[in-house]
Amino acid sequence: MEQTGPVKFFNRGPSPVVRLVFFSLLSVLLLFVDARHRYLDSARGALSTLIYPLQRIAVLPSELWQDMDTFFTTRNTLQADNARLRSQHAQDAVQLLQLRGLEAENSHLRSLLDMRARLKLPMRLAEVIYAERDPSHHEVTINLGDGQVKAGQAVLDETGVVGQVTRVLPLESEVTLITDKDHEIPVQVVRNGLRMILYGSGETDEMDLRYTPITADIREGDLLVSSGLGGTYPPGLPVARITRVERDPAFPFAHVECTPVAGVNNSHFLFVLESTKRLPPPANGKSIPRRHQHPGGTP
Repeated sequence: MEQTGPVKFFNRGPSPVVRLVFFSLLSVLLLFVDARHRYLDSARGALSTLIYPLQRIAVLPSELWQDMDTFFTTRNTLQADNARLRSQHAQDAVQLLQLRGLEAENSHLRSLLDMRARLKLPMRLAEVIYAERDPSHHEVTINLGDGQVKAGQAVLDETGVVGQVTRVLPLESEVTLITDKDHEIPVQVVRNGLRMILYGSGETDEMDLRYTPITADIREGDLLVSSGLGGTYPPGLPVARITRVERDPAFPFAHVECTPVAGVNNSHFLFVLESTKRLPPPANGKSIPRRHQHPGGTP
């Protein structure tokens, strides 16, 4: 007999409605059994273990994208924070230096005021605005000019003698430091009152007691103060301290080196004495002996 209908290659089985009803009932049954008796826990655990690698592979692109976004965001944030902190550090360093400078300046000014209170002499505060760069001339320029200071006035800092005014200009004045090679100042030893002449050596922190006999009673560490001879410097101002004494019997004079007490090269503010206390005249009306009149002579 010949087949008149289409050939069925696949057996379709139950209809879709039957299948839906069957699997729905099966799902409800499994849910009920699992909820009441927990029979499917082991199966669920085994199944989750089997599909965990697939889950990780599925979420891996999202996690990688989030990690990359977090990395670059954190990196940019760190770079911005580092730049901001470096800028803040630089500003803080500048402010710290300024603060230290102000503290040093305030300490210096307080020391000057203490010096002024101790001396009880009329003096004027001056600011150093320029320092001579020529090593052969030890000079500084202060901000007091004509009408405020006069040539020959003594200049001090908070510790002792710095120099004297040697040139007065309309708006400023030049001060020759005691270390200048052409400067000399009459001094005396505090320990025994011995009077001598102290000369500048042209070096930054060095002065000389020239023409000092080898038998003179001087020692290393002796403090030299102004003797008041000549009238430029009032007596008793600290000038220098003896740092080295060499005596050679082959020479009539000792080699004596001294270091200035004052901050000759590092003072920003100075005092200019408006007047000096001169030595009183002798009571008997006689003239002062020659050795007291000329500061450059031998005491």
